[in-house]
Amino acid sequence: MDKNSNAYTFIFAIIMVIVVAVTLSFTATTLSPLQKENVRKEKMQNILATIGIQTSRENAEELFNKHITQQLSLNHKGEDKTEVNAFEVDLAKELSKPVEEQTFPLYIANYEGSEYFIAPLRGSGLWDAIWGYIALKDDANTVKGVVYDHKGETAGLGAEITTDWFQQRFVDEKIFNDKGELVGVNVVKGYSGGSDKDDNKVDSISGATITSDGVSEMIENRLKNYLPFFKKRQEIKVVTR
Repeated sequence: MDKNSNAYTFIFAIIMVIVVAVTLSFTATTLSPLQKENVRKEKMQNILATIGIQTSRENAEELFNKHITQQLSLNHKGEDKTEVNAFEVDLAKELSKPVEEQTFPLYIANYEGSEYFIAPLRGSGLWDAIWGYIALKDDANTVKGVVYDHKGETAGLGAEITTDWFQQRFVDEKIFNDKGELVGVNVVKGYSGGSDKDDNKVDSISGATITSDGVSEMIENRLKNYLPFFKKRQEIKVVTR
């Protein structure tokens, strides 16, 4: 066949497309188990990070199994749905269901002699989903630590929710106000409360008001679903605002 003909060019292009497609498909299929395993271990790292355990991916599972003493799958009444694996619950899918049908994962950790409650979070930022984990101390009120992530927030603005300096602001904040109402931790523009850890507020990210509001709403909206469990477990007086 004449290599300068249109037919040759057309056939060659088809063959190259097929070869590239097969190669990409094979690569994706081959790497898929490794990618899933990396995601699984990264999730363990994030959960552990909320209680102050920083670990490599290689050690994540060992430390997770050591310090996470319970994995609960709660219903809207605070009861454990033992048939559901908490670690495999997909919050993105759960949020599309009525509250009465949702599952609320909760991890109970023991670290350095203290007990912590770790809840996954998911909400909306400026451009797309934001998510993370929040750990509460054994009073089910004081924040031990948080981890946030996002899908498409603006670099240097909303994407700053992933930074240590922002996440550190939440440490020792309270999620209940002085009336026993669950209000979460409000990310407030121009906040001037300094180091006050009892006012349920932290300073927002400059120029990222919508993402900051999304963090506030995410914390309150997700944690209110754990009120039935905390009321039973902690014997604390709480009410829904």
